Amino acid sequence: MAFHPLYSYRDNHLIQVISDWCVEEDRGPISKARLERLHKFTIAYVHALRDFFAMHDLKKERAPERGILVGLALPGVSLGEARDTLDELGLLADTAGVEVAAQVLQERQRRDPAYLIGRGKAEELVQQVAEHHAEVVIFDEDLSPAQTRNLETLLEVKIIDRSRLILDIFASRAKTREAQTQVELAQLIYMLPRLTRQWTHLSRQAGGTGGTGGVGTRGPGETQLEVDRRTTHRRIIVLKHALARIAKQREIARKQRADLFRAALVGYTNAGKSTLMRALSGADVFIENRLFATLDSTTRRVSLGYNRDMLLSDTVGFIKKLPHHLVASFHSTLEEAIGADLMLHIVDASHPSCEEHMSTVVAVLGELNVADRPTMMVFNKSDLLRDPARRAHLATTYPDAIWISAETGDGLDDLRWAIYNHLEGDRLTLQVQIPQREGKLLSELYRIGEILHMDYKGNDVFMEVKLSQHNARRLLPQGRYQSSVSK
Repeated sequence: MAFHPLYSYRDNHLIQVISDWCVEEDRGPISKARLERLHKFTIAYVHALRDFFAMHDLKKERAPERGILVGLALPGVSLGEARDTLDELGLLADTAGVEVAAQVLQERQRRDPAYLIGRGKAEELVQQVAEHHAEVVIFDEDLSPAQTRNLETLLEVKIIDRSRLILDIFASRAKTREAQTQVELAQLIYMLPRLTRQWTHLSRQAGGTGGTGGVGTRGPGETQLEVDRRTTHRRIIVLKHALARIAKQREIARKQRADLFRAALVGYTNAGKSTLMRALSGADVFIENRLFATLDSTTRRVSLGYNRDMLLSDTVGFIKKLPHHLVASFHSTLEEAIGADLMLHIVDASHPSCEEHMSTVVAVLGELNVADRPTMMVFNKSDLLRDPARRAHLATTYPDAIWISAETGDGLDDLRWAIYNHLEGDRLTLQVQIPQREGKLLSELYRIGEILHMDYKGNDVFMEVKLSQHNARRLLPQGRYQSSVSK
């Protein structure tokens, strides 16, 4: 059988092996037409396999791409802050599998509309790309379609901006159907204004009075770009509807567990939220010392002791310059934080820019309209903070914060006690008369309340019990079965 000209010798050899195996398994004569069909099917199968392996980031089978990071320092941003952001971009690049070969930081009064960093600096990049054998240049700012096109033409390598890099990381980390839908929606919203760069290798116009499309194709026609935009818009609508259905399912699930106190872990990416989730709940969640190691929201039941449980949710981490369309796409996941009774703001105390990270998290929570929710500050990785002056500064500035190390377990009992105290709040002493047929209610009062006195009269149970205001409203709404209340 002749080798296919579009494939390498190795691919053609695989095609031949698969075809021969299929013929042998058939155990009978095979017609020439069927053999040709089998050959075409095998070619398509190999092509699909190649697409699959190209789409999935199999780092074990390929060397990481070498890249150059480019940052921009504008008025109002110090060089130190710009370098910190560029270093963070390097961590993002590492998460995406890019080996950083060099960093470039340019100071400018404003963004250059054609090259972002200016034509002269862009031409200097040409030499650095050649010197470091770079395959990709990553910019710490969002690029317009024109800037991307100009830079790709000049540098002749792949150009990626910060938003696209974050989207690529999210795409590789998304495991559940919900996360994959959210990532696809964010990618399409990002790509929609950049579709003007596509189809340059094709005729843009089909039809038209002077066209050469042949009989039956002449007419007003439409550009391939318009077709692609319309298809993208339709897909965005489908994905938004899918996320709306997922949001309804989440709401139903939340209502089914509304009787439990809910807390949500929020914070900067790589602050140790997943490690804390595992330490508190024992959940087998994925942990890695990289940005955006976990993407999917996880909810687990956690025992606080004192006969009290809560539901704890881990949410996606935040980061500086988080794309707005990404926040919008992940709104349903972040609703775990929106609907929580208490937010635990996890901070990496050992990071030199931790206060800046805290401001970023507060800003994103403000976009979600939940910045005013009850929040408990938790300084994690206390075992890695070895600067006494820095620790004293944070302790003085945030006196109500809880200090823990999720990795070693230090401070976890203090955290549980702080959550329990918040949950209990100002406790009420209630005198209630409950029919014995209300076995479920009596059992719940035994479990979570402090029974001060109890007596049986006829078919009723007379009880004096201490409850938090939250639990009193939940279990005994509108004064049900209550005879008196005291603080």
